[in-house]
Amino acid sequence: MIARRVRDARVYSEIHPYDCDPEFIRKFIQEQGGKGIILSGGPSSVTEEGSPRAPQIVFELGVPVLGICYGMQTMATQLGGAVASAESLGKAREFGYSEVRAHGHTDLLKGIQDFSTSEGHGILKVWMSHGDSVTNLPPEFKLMASTESCPIAGMADEVRRFYAFQFHPEVTHTLQGEEILGRFVHQICGCKPDWVMGDYIAEAVDHIRKQVGDEEVILGLSGGVDSSVAAALIHRAIGEQLTCVFVDHGLLRLHEGDMVMEMFARNLGVKVIRVDAKDQFMSKLAGVADPEAKRKIIGKEFVEIFQTESGKIQNAKWLAQGTIYPDVIESAGKGKKGAHTIKSHHNVGGLPEDMHLKLLEPLRELFKDEVRELGVALGLPREMVYRHPFPGPGLGVRILGEVKAEFASLLQRADAIFIEELRNTIDEVSQKSWYDLTSQAFAVFLPVKSVGVMGDGRTYEYVVALRAVQTQDFMTAHWAHLPHDLL
Repeated sequence: MIARRVRDARVYSEIHPYDCDPEFIRKFIQEQGGKGIILSGGPSSVTEEGSPRAPQIVFELGVPVLGICYGMQTMATQLGGAVASAESLGKAREFGYSEVRAHGHTDLLKGIQDFSTSEGHGILKVWMSHGDSVTNLPPEFKLMASTESCPIAGMADEVRRFYAFQFHPEVTHTLQGEEILGRFVHQICGCKPDWVMGDYIAEAVDHIRKQVGDEEVILGLSGGVDSSVAAALIHRAIGEQLTCVFVDHGLLRLHEGDMVMEMFARNLGVKVIRVDAKDQFMSKLAGVADPEAKRKIIGKEFVEIFQTESGKIQNAKWLAQGTIYPDVIESAGKGKKGAHTIKSHHNVGGLPEDMHLKLLEPLRELFKDEVRELGVALGLPREMVYRHPFPGPGLGVRILGEVKAEFASLLQRADAIFIEELRNTIDEVSQKSWYDLTSQAFAVFLPVKSVGVMGDGRTYEYVVALRAVQTQDFMTAHWAHLPHDLL
């Protein structure tokens, strides 16, 4: 999420684990032109033995460093300050909104506030999520921010350009977070706002051509935004060397299979093989209720079909996927220390070692809205690029409990009705449809029945729940306040 906010400021950023090679960090800064380092938050406690620490070289390279939450705590610990756990201080873990008072007129916070008190103190509305707290500042640091429950909520050593916050400027709940991070990367670090999609396309096309050479690429086309943009980008790079395999597992949106074929095969000239695998998937999912187990089964079947289809394509050496940065982050715990796995992802870590295909993931470093921006720049229709996200496992993870064909059919129709109503309902203030005002909306099938009335008769039918959220980054979200008339 921090990297996403830096990208918002049109500055390129990379994410690397805390235990990466110090020599890599040195080369990144001194040879590749890196201008700053941000130490992120995390679920660990610096008071625990063996907890993560920033490589000491971070503080020795002469570039600005910003610590956020855990990043502040490890900065304080490593530079001579002190940190204590909430339990040792007799406090509860702090989670939620808080009001922070700025101190010291630092270059990073000067003039940034949400409101001021009657005494003239600048106040920021921020988001807190921490158990540990800094109790003593390191030498040469001064207080930058505080709250009633967290006396040291920010600290700064402006000579070395080291700054740190206990709150999270990267989340949208911190109202001035974008301004704070923008000031850090532009004014403190001196980065130029030159990260633009036009340049990315040229670089990505060149990289794909060099990486693939004259070999064939096979891509799983789902009809979703990510795989569609990946297909368009790879096709731009290597043309006829790309073959898309569209697996219809019976868990797509209503009429989506025909729409995918119309768009890619007929309109864009991309080679697409359509595989009808509804019965195969339904058979494997029979009797399975656990959502994680369903994800694994769907992913496994998907890969097996790819193995079969790739064997039919001469010189197929590459499997392309629409993996994007949030996919990798969601599955962070599987390959990185110091992060908790939220859920496995169908695009990450699901390939067997004997698949004999190399992996091509041209969107792996991009966030969702960057992928959309890229899709428009590649010439894809805006209505396709700005469709709501749809999971790779499809309706399989939107049906609670066992997946059955009749449940999928019912959910497809219910979801289509919901989306149609969102598209047709216009908000009077913004004059936008509620489909455009929501970031993701969908129906969920619940395996329970409820009594109702239709006309003059009693009904006893399955229940469908409607979900709708609004988000800027697809990492955190608010539920959408849909109007009563629409519901």
